[in-house]
Amino acid sequence: MSLESFLTTLDQLERESLVAFDAADDADSLEEVRVRYLGAKKGALKDVQKQMGSIDPSDRKAAGMRLNEFKSKIQSVFEASQDRLGGGGEAGVDPTFDPSLPGIRPNLGHIHPITQTVNHLMEIMGRMGFEAAEGPEVEDPWHNFVALNIPEDHPARDPLDNFYLATASANSDRSVEGEQLLRSQTSTVQIRVMENRKPPIRVISLGRVYRPDDPDATHFPMFHQMEGLYVDEHVTMANLKTVLRVFATNYLGGDVQIRFRPSFFPFTEPSVEVDFLWNGNWIEFGGAGMVDPAVFEAVGYDPEKVSGFAFGLGVERLCMRRHGITDIRDLYSGDLRFLRQF
Repeated sequence: MSLESFLTTLDQLERESLVAFDAADDADSLEEVRVRYLGAKKGALKDVQKQMGSIDPSDRKAAGMRLNEFKSKIQSVFEASQDRLGGGGEAGVDPTFDPSLPGIRPNLGHIHPITQTVNHLMEIMGRMGFEAAEGPEVEDPWHNFVALNIPEDHPARDPLDNFYLATASANSDRSVEGEQLLRSQTSTVQIRVMENRKPPIRVISLGRVYRPDDPDATHFPMFHQMEGLYVDEHVTMANLKTVLRVFATNYLGGDVQIRFRPSFFPFTEPSVEVDFLWNGNWIEFGGAGMVDPAVFEAVGYDPEKVSGFAFGLGVERLCMRRHGITDIRDLYSGDLRFLRQF
C-alpha cells in the first residue's frame, strides 16, 4: 500500500468516527462506536495498524506519525463523548444513575443463635458475680469421671456412651494414664478450676460436649452446656435455688417459676432435676445439687470447711425454648433460611 492511500484511509476513518461519536446519545451507543473504531480485536484502528506492514519502509515513519495522531484524536473524542453523556470516564455507565438513591444492602452474616444464647447467658451470670472459665474438649478419665466421683463400673463410662479416642482400647483399664476422650460434660471444668484455685469460687463454663446419641428432635451428638459452680463457706440449697430463679427470670421472663425434683448424680449430694414453669408447662432444663464431699476431697478441699453447689443446663434447650424451635437439628443444618430468622 502506498503512503498516499494509507493517509487517505486514515482521513476517511477520522471523519466517520467524529460523526459517529458525536451522534452517540447514550452509554450503549457510545460503547458500540468505541468497539467499532477502538476495539482491541476487530476495531478499525486495529485493521489500519495491520496495513503498516505493506507500506514502503521509507514511508513508514510518516505513516506511523499520522497513525498516532489519528489514534490520539479518536481517543480524545471518545473521552469527550463520555463526559458529555455523564459517563465519568467509564464506558457502560448509566447516565441516569442517581447516587442519592438508597443502595442495596450487602448480604452480611450474623451471629449464630447458639452463640447469641451463650453470650446472653454469660452476660446474665456475669451480673451475678460468676466469671467465665474454660477447659479442653479433649479430656482424660480423671477429670471427666474419677474426680467427679463416677466409679469405674458406672454406665456413664461405657465406651458405647462416650467418644473415646481411637488410641485407647475399649477393653483396657479406662483410668490408665494417657487415655483420652471427648468430654461428655462441662463438669470437667469445675475440677480443673478447683485444682488450681482456693475458695471462694464462683465460675461458669459454657462449651461443647459430646455424646454418641442418635440425632433426633431433642438429641444431637454434639451440644452445649452451661456449668455453674459456687464454693464457699455455708453455701446451701437455698443459694442454688435463688441463683437459678434469678437466672430464669432474666432469661425467660419475670413470670417463670422454678422447682427441684429429687434425682441422683455421682458428683452432687443431694441432687435435683431443675424444672422451669414457662408458658404453662414444666420444662426440664438440667441437673443440679450440692457438691459431693468426695469431689472436694479429690481436688484437695476440706468438705468440713467448705460447701458448694453445681448446676448444668443445656444451652440448646434454653435457646429452643426461648425462640420456639422444635427440632435441635435445625440449629446445625446450615440452612440460611432458618438461621436468618435470629
